[in-house]
Amino acid sequence: MPDPALSELIPETSELEIKSILLLDDDVDLADALKGLLESHNFVVTTASNGVDGLREAMAIDFDVVICDLLMPGMPGDMFYLAVKTVKPVLADRFIFITGHRGNPKVDEFLATTDAVVIYKPVLADELVRMISFILQRSGRRQG
Repeated sequence: MPDPALSELIPETSELEIKSILLLDDDVDLADALKGLLESHNFVVTTASNGVDGLREAMAIDFDVVICDLLMPGMPGDMFYLAVKTVKPVLADRFIFITGHRGNPKVDEFLATTDAVVIYKPVLADELVRMISFILQRSGRRQG
C-alpha cells in the first residue's frame, strides 16, 4: 500500500501530460533556437517553415499551442490562422503570434481581429514560456 504522504508529492495526471507545440517560422535559425528552448521545458515541438506545411501538421494533430510567425512567404501567418480557424476551429484560441513588425498597419489590423497573444521579436525565453502557460490555462478552462 503506497504511503499517503508520498501520494501528495506525485503530480496529478494532467501535470504529467506532455504538451505539443506547432512552431511556424521561416527563419530556420530562430525556429531551431526556439525548438531547443521549448524542448528543454519538456514540450514536444513540431516545426514548419511555411503556412502550407503548418496546415498539413495542424490537420494531423491537435496541438496544445501554435506559435506562428506572421510574415512568411507563401502563406503568411494571418492566412494560416484563418485557414486553421476554418478547418480546425478548436486550435484558434491556442495561437501565439510572433513578429518583428511592431506598428505595421497590416499586422496591427489583423491582430485586432483575433483573441490571440502576440510576442514581438526579439523573443524573450521567459515571456514565451509565460505566454504558453497562459494559452494552456485559457484553453483548459474553455475545454473543461
